Amino acid sequence: MAVETLSPDWEFDRVDDGSQKIHAEVQLKNYGKFLEEYTSQLRRIEDALDDSIGDVWDFNLDPIALKLLPYEQSSLLELIKTENKVLNKVITVYAALCCEIKKLKYEAETKFYNGLLFYGEGATNASMVEGDCQIQMGRFISFLQELSCFVTRCYEVVMNVVHQLAALYISNKIAPKIIETTGVHFQTMYEHLGELLTVLLTLDEIIDNHITLKDHWTMYKRLLKSVHHNPSKFGIQEEKLKPFEKFLLKLEGQLLDGMIFQACIEQQFDSLNGGVSVSKNSTFAEEFAHSIRSIFANVEAKLGEPSEIDQRDKYVGICGLFVLHFQIFRTIDKKFYKSLLDICKKVPAITLTANIIWFPDSFLIQKIPAAAKLLDRKSLQAIKIHRDTFLQQKAQSLTKDVQSYYVFVSSWMMKMESILSKEQRMDKFAEDLTNRCNVFIQGFLYAYSISTIIKTTMNLYMSMQKPMTKTSVKALCRLVELLKAIEHMFYRRSMVVADSVSHITQHLQHQALHSISVAKKRVISDKKYSEQRLDVLSALVLAENTLNGPSTKQRRLIVSLALSVGTQMKTFKDEELFPLQVVMKKLDLISELRERVQTQCDCCFLYWHRAVFPIYLDDVYENAVDAARLHYMFSALRDCVPAMMHARHLESYEILLDCYDKEIMEILNEHLLDKLCKEIEKDLRLSVHTHLKLDDRNPFKVGMKDLALFFSLNPIRFFNRFIDIRAYVTHYLDKTFYNLTTVALHDWATYSEMRNLATQRYGLVMTEAHLPSQTLEQGLDVLEIMRNIHIFVSRYLYNLNNQIFIERTSNNKHLNTINIRHIANSIRTHGTGIMNTTVNFTYQFLKKKFYIFSQFMYDEHIKSRLIKDIRFFREIKDQNDHKYPFDRAEKFNRGIRKLGITPEGQSYLDQFRQLISQIGNAMGYVRMIRSGGLHCSSNAIRFVPDLEDIVNFEELVKEEGLAEETLKAARHLDSVLSDHTRNSAEGTEYFKMLVDVFAPEFRRPKNIHLRNFYIIVPPLTLNFVEHSISCKEKLNKKNKIGAAFTDDGFAMVFLMAAGVAYILKLLDQYREFDSLHWFQSVREKYLKEIRAVAKQQNVQSASQDEKLLQTMNLTQKRLDVYLQEFELLYFSLSSARIFFRADKTAAEENQEKKEKEEETKTSNGDLSDSAVSADPVVK
Repeated sequence: MAVETLSPDWEFDRVDDGSQKIHAEVQLKNYGKFLEEYTSQLRRIEDALDDSIGDVWDFNLDPIALKLLPYEQSSLLELIKTENKVLNKVITVYAALCCEIKKLKYEAETKFYNGLLFYGEGATNASMVEGDCQIQMGRFISFLQELSCFVTRCYEVVMNVVHQLAALYISNKIAPKIIETTGVHFQTMYEHLGELLTVLLTLDEIIDNHITLKDHWTMYKRLLKSVHHNPSKFGIQEEKLKPFEKFLLKLEGQLLDGMIFQACIEQQFDSLNGGVSVSKNSTFAEEFAHSIRSIFANVEAKLGEPSEIDQRDKYVGICGLFVLHFQIFRTIDKKFYKSLLDICKKVPAITLTANIIWFPDSFLIQKIPAAAKLLDRKSLQAIKIHRDTFLQQKAQSLTKDVQSYYVFVSSWMMKMESILSKEQRMDKFAEDLTNRCNVFIQGFLYAYSISTIIKTTMNLYMSMQKPMTKTSVKALCRLVELLKAIEHMFYRRSMVVADSVSHITQHLQHQALHSISVAKKRVISDKKYSEQRLDVLSALVLAENTLNGPSTKQRRLIVSLALSVGTQMKTFKDEELFPLQVVMKKLDLISELRERVQTQCDCCFLYWHRAVFPIYLDDVYENAVDAARLHYMFSALRDCVPAMMHARHLESYEILLDCYDKEIMEILNEHLLDKLCKEIEKDLRLSVHTHLKLDDRNPFKVGMKDLALFFSLNPIRFFNRFIDIRAYVTHYLDKTFYNLTTVALHDWATYSEMRNLATQRYGLVMTEAHLPSQTLEQGLDVLEIMRNIHIFVSRYLYNLNNQIFIERTSNNKHLNTINIRHIANSIRTHGTGIMNTTVNFTYQFLKKKFYIFSQFMYDEHIKSRLIKDIRFFREIKDQNDHKYPFDRAEKFNRGIRKLGITPEGQSYLDQFRQLISQIGNAMGYVRMIRSGGLHCSSNAIRFVPDLEDIVNFEELVKEEGLAEETLKAARHLDSVLSDHTRNSAEGTEYFKMLVDVFAPEFRRPKNIHLRNFYIIVPPLTLNFVEHSISCKEKLNKKNKIGAAFTDDGFAMVFLMAAGVAYILKLLDQYREFDSLHWFQSVREKYLKEIRAVAKQQNVQSASQDEKLLQTMNLTQKRLDVYLQEFELLYFSLSSARIFFRADKTAAEENQEKKEKEEETKTSNGDLSDSAVSADPVVK
């Protein structure tokens, strides 16, 4: 088979079938989808990182931060490269020294200032025990040693700077010059030297103002002296003590005597071994003085102006340089000295750091006393007077300043928003960058001005120990908020700012390069050669090369030093030089924008003025409209945390942070959160109880605060927590409402209404209490009755048939009642466990009552009468048809009154009746508890479909193999269902329990006197009926004292006690009582009298004597009432018999018990026979 070979130049058919187009469309579609998904992911990331949860910023805690500060990777030697080797060396040396000074300054500002300032903080005098001061100082010694090394290093650098400058400016005409210095002024070097002198001066001021540090140092030295006397006691070798003491003396002399700055300027600057001559170098002296004057001229023009940037700090450096100049050369320019002092009228005081304020006049007078003598006292006094005047004027103008700055900052923020949200047009790109640059610088200038006002005012008040008015405090706090608002603005728009800054720096570098290139061309075009011209050209080339790169600190420093050389010989025209200087200043500002803004907006100084915080919070609470400003204040308070981390006198800086955190939170709780909680609660209460006569709440009269604004605030971030005002108040209200509802459950509806109102009015999401709410007919609580059962049984009367307790008397227009529903509701509230406790309390109560009962029965007068009545009844019972005579009971009732009566007119029998009634009421209460329990259980069990067939949930859960928690829940449900089923089915036989517990004691031979009880029943019933009728009759009278319409407590007890009911059951005397046939005797007696009256009525109706007939009718009515009352009593007693099974004697009950026990034994025996291997049953 021949295989067809394809030619190498073969191609597909060029006919387009459209498949490529379809394929391309699919790919494009997929790519589009990918881009959409990727965009949405980026947007989610951006949203997550845009603002933190609380809309507050914290540079230390944000997950991502944008650092704009460029990092220089090249060394100074690599950067400073020109053909002019000598110039390279000069610039390199000066640049290295300036960098060293910057590092030392940074170390001092972060580490040493803060370490010294915070010494002694974090421990109150109350919490400090003896020896703590020495321990703190002991920990601090290593820090002081580091500070000593630092100060020594500063001295060396100052010495080196002076020597390097002196070596350049030589007055000896014979000696060769390194470079031509005519017209060359290294102003940057002097500025840096001034900064280093400011550091030393600040350290002096901090230590001088630190009383605690000095006190602790003195205590530590005393401790050392004690150790020196007995080193073995402290476990220290004596030979180690002396070097340590010398070291301490060195530290004290160098650091603590306020001589840090003085020791620096008093150094021997002249080299002893024929090196650099300084003090006799007149050229250097002139250059030194010229540079100070030049810097001062620039500073003086801007000081106190809105465009001030860092002139105050430079002024401190100028004063230091002036004192150094005087110390080296011992010459003084009186005019310049006066000019320096005149600045005090503009700037009465300068804040060096935190709360350390510096007075230039005091410093200059102290350091150059010779010059001070030249001035008159009046001018010196005028400066101090001006300081007081300045403070008074500032206090008056603060409110206006705040209003002005509010407008300035607000308009600036609007400009920022508008200019940053605009899209940059390429045709106006340079103009747009210039606008952005100006807006950024304006924001920084506002921050600087505000910061200066706050620090100067607060520190002046503190230094001069003058009290601040509340208005001033509020105004200063407002300025703090503005300061943080500026910082927040920069931070919030940091993405756009970062983008703009890089473009602005490039634009400014371009402008600077253009100016330099023009000057360079001018130098090159001049064909005259000289070394000086060569230096200028080299300097300009160096400046150009260095500017062609990132705008780092080192590069800008080199440019500045290079231009010091490059601007001589009128290289630049006046109209060119000034714009170049402006551009370089802008470049400095914009390159370090974030860092400078952060420094100016740093409110670390507030730690030393935190006493203003309570006043500020009170103001926020009173003016709730702008509550959102709290975010700014808490951000300001958080600023001192990084500084606190340099504290070295405690075991850990965490202790200091915790102390500060606790203090701020306590103030916040006391002055805002707790007040807010109380006010909200009060408002809710008054709103719910508007039906009561309350104070006038008309907002037009009493004013109104909209506190709801606090709840719209985002959570405030402070330390490692969020302060959620809404959550705090909600928790407080939930807790309060819950606790108060548990105390008074009948108020549940009120608190529920208050919860709903809190949601409606303040938007608070409240938690339901889930407490068993009481019904409106709750009545007296079971617990209350149980605790005061002795009072309850005397004040309430029991109705046996309706099972209701009714109050005996009340001062109100109504009587309280307690029925089964009330008891059931109470049991539902407290749980079924309360039932057994109630019976126990009743038992305790009955014990006391039975003791009184026994005493009454034992009384000789009572006992003798009862024995006489028993003997009498035995003698006449056969003649009287075994019925107890009614007249005998009446005779007993009347006769007992002869034994005496109480002031209220009650006989002994009346009191005995009351005792029996109270015992009966107690038993009625026990009966009601049982009924209430059944009622409660049946209500709870009504949701179970079939009580006969209840599913076992535990087994079902096991079958399904569900979790352990579900199994526990199922087991719990099963036990609850079984409890409810058992309770609803049977209940507990409380009566039987109370009979069984007392009966054996009552039937003992020692209580034989109680056997006479049954015979007192007839007179007792008679007494009760008479009492009952008199009470009911009082109901129809105006004076209702003593009125009542039911008292079956007596009846209940009577049956219990008199054989058929409780007491008689205890005494096993029901047959003896039945043998009296008392109620038959009563019935016969009254029926006989009723018939006799009816007969008389028939006889008298013929004679028509109306008065007599009326008397007859009343008599019949009275007899009917008496008979009805006795019948009612008889029925009540008969009903009560059922509860105590009064149909059986004690012997019959014992026989029944024995039979039951035998049946149980027999059934157990059968079981044991059937299970041979089982263990024997132990009973």
